[in-house]
Amino acid sequence: MNRRDDNQSGEVARTVVEFLEVAITMIVSLKGFYPSEAFERRRYMNVVVQRARHPELRDYIHSAASGLLPFIEKGLVERVAVIFFSEDNVPVEKFIFKVTINTSSAGLVEEGQLEFALRSFLIKLSVSKSLVKPLPQNCRWEVTAYLRSLPEVGSSKEGELWIPTDTKQWQKPPVITPVKSLNSEPLCLQLYLEHPNFSEPQPHAQ
Repeated sequence: MNRRDDNQSGEVARTVVEFLEVAITMIVSLKGFYPSEAFERRRYMNVVVQRARHPELRDYIHSAASGLLPFIEKGLVERVAVIFFSEDNVPVEKFIFKVTINTSSAGLVEEGQLEFALRSFLIKLSVSKSLVKPLPQNCRWEVTAYLRSLPEVGSSKEGELWIPTDTKQWQKPPVITPVKSLNSEPLCLQLYLEHPNFSEPQPHAQ
């Protein structure tokens, strides 16, 4: 990869990170986790989106997204998830972004083309309230990244913002609801929902 391709790949990664920051904010707003007054309307990629008003919430989302940049640039990030948990720390809903960047073709895409593709995800998110489930009482949420492989220890100061997760896992494969997908060069991106599968047969009384 030459220097120009490397720069173009970095630009694609930065655009994806910026998009994720906006999308995560929209998801949290969509879920009604905070009062509507906690957000304000802004335009991003010529789409009306939500921006967190509270500095701590805005900084958390920004830090979570920007902390992914060195991992996305290296192709280590497989999925980014916004996970909502019940009071006993069991996931009740996951918004999953599956990300693949082909660094060898990053120099072939124009910024306008990439933004046009990502804009369609934001438009879809803005009308996806019917797909989500009501939140339980005393729930919480977090952003989790799933890596294809672990980076070298101490290889990135940005990576120190991320810690291993102790998230409880579902016992059965989840129910998956596709939301939006993009299969293109250099970016392949899928957004889908995961919910717990409650169809496991109950034991019969003896």
